[in-house]
Amino acid sequence: MGLRRTLVAVIAVLTSLTLLTTGCAGSRLAHEREARRNHSGGTGGMIPQLNLPAEFDASVGGLVNYNPYAPQQLVKTWLYEPLMVQDSLSCGVTPWLATKYTWVGSNKLIFDIRQGVKWSDGSAFTPNDVVTTLNLMKKYPAMDVNGLWTSAFGAPATSVTAQGDQVIITFAGPAVSKFSSILGNLIVPAKIYGKVGDPTKYVDKKPVSTGPFLVGSYNGRRLELDRNPDYWQADKIKVQKLVLQGNYDANQAVQMLRNGDLDFYTGEIPNPIKTFVDPNPQLNHVWYAPNGSTVLAPNLTRKPFSDVRFREAMAYGVNKQQASLKATYGLMQVASQSGLTLPAKKDLLPPGYALNGGASTILAYDPAKANQLLDAAGYTKGPDGFRRNPDGSPIKLTFAVQAGFIDYQAVADEVVSNLRALGIDISVVASQPDSVDALKKTGDFDIMINYMAAGCDYVNGVGATLATAQIPTKTTILGNVERYSNPTVDQALKNLNGETDQAKVKDEVGVLVNTMMTQYPVVPLFYAPARAIYRTDKAAGWPSAEDPYCNPQDNARIWMTRLSAAK
Repeated sequence: MGLRRTLVAVIAVLTSLTLLTTGCAGSRLAHEREARRNHSGGTGGMIPQLNLPAEFDASVGGLVNYNPYAPQQLVKTWLYEPLMVQDSLSCGVTPWLATKYTWVGSNKLIFDIRQGVKWSDGSAFTPNDVVTTLNLMKKYPAMDVNGLWTSAFGAPATSVTAQGDQVIITFAGPAVSKFSSILGNLIVPAKIYGKVGDPTKYVDKKPVSTGPFLVGSYNGRRLELDRNPDYWQADKIKVQKLVLQGNYDANQAVQMLRNGDLDFYTGEIPNPIKTFVDPNPQLNHVWYAPNGSTVLAPNLTRKPFSDVRFREAMAYGVNKQQASLKATYGLMQVASQSGLTLPAKKDLLPPGYALNGGASTILAYDPAKANQLLDAAGYTKGPDGFRRNPDGSPIKLTFAVQAGFIDYQAVADEVVSNLRALGIDISVVASQPDSVDALKKTGDFDIMINYMAAGCDYVNGVGATLATAQIPTKTTILGNVERYSNPTVDQALKNLNGETDQAKVKDEVGVLVNTMMTQYPVVPLFYAPARAIYRTDKAAGWPSAEDPYCNPQDNARIWMTRLSAAK
């Protein structure tokens, strides 16, 4: 998440490759069916092939495993599917293997399961497949990666049953905030996964799936997926073949994109407008969608950050636009202090805040105001030019940043420069990423950079940064790195766990927004990107700034149904 990237990405070097045969069910039949039943009546309107980066890393090597719940698998997106797909930008929900959902109160969730869906071996997809998949997560907790059966962000499930064409999930208490994570669970066939013991240990070499593609071939580094003509929404899938290959560093990715050997990429590349778009702006495109916020996380248990007046001054005294320019080449906009990604979620702003008119939630760089606030709060300058705490004690701070995270280091340098200009004695200390993670657990730091999720349930988004329950422990990193605690906020988050009325949801989100705007627990700098770096010589219809219909990085299932052959 966010912008954290190492200075030099690891380049996968695979040698002594041996041709592996997967024996995947349906691959031969898929070719035969494709020839028989191509929905476009030949190749017209179809995209013969798209090249994407591998979804598996170099450590997988020649291992053949298509199990979506295994620690390592060759592909996650294109074979097995979820009940529904939620877009993190609009928060809209697209029916998928389920056609409808209904909350009964806040502790029962009912899904209507789509009829007519077939597994890739021709057998019928049924509600029992959903029930089996979700109940396996209770029996084998390592499979429950989204916390259905745990108390994380809502009450745990108590039962999952089927009644006719519906699947009914009951919970021990309010669990509305679990909705987004529940949708992320991929459904596997009961007749196979219900008989293999611990699903996380099962090696699935012959996948039986519901997705838009079937395994064609895999040779240890190149995975080819063929369009499934019997897919339940095959009329929306225009790509005949997907080739997944390679884990690229920035330079490799740029070169392959420019050569046309890669059609879509979500990794970080330096200055993508200059290095990729400008050489051929007719075919090469970039869209960085807002995907949460990169924030300054001060340690609120230490002076001077324990003083809200100091935090307010800092919010005005940091040049966020310059920080974005250095870290994202200016592609990301300055983030709203509200904690919401705007303008997408502007309707959630409480009265008194507005994008145009009212109090702006975008705090412009204003060092004069920052100095005035510091002076008024008693942070006077000493003979050395540095400010003291109101009690006269010196201020000497360090900014902890991950060594090698070049974007974070650029941000840290800018922030330190800004604060020193205000008379704050602060310096950057770069440490290994593991060391910075340790500081998050212990709280032994002054200030650092953190990521605040956008989220569509707000308990997992802004709430994960503000909840007392999300303060890190000595063994676990959680979202509230700054260690903020406020009973009013905790109550609002508790209320959100049980609220399905959107008007009341807005009221509770308003509590979070007002807290961000008046207490400055963290200072959002700029929106973190969901990257789409793509070519339009083969395919049209990619999500873009002009047509932002989905998060390009997290909703590949959506954009695959929107692509069409380039004209």
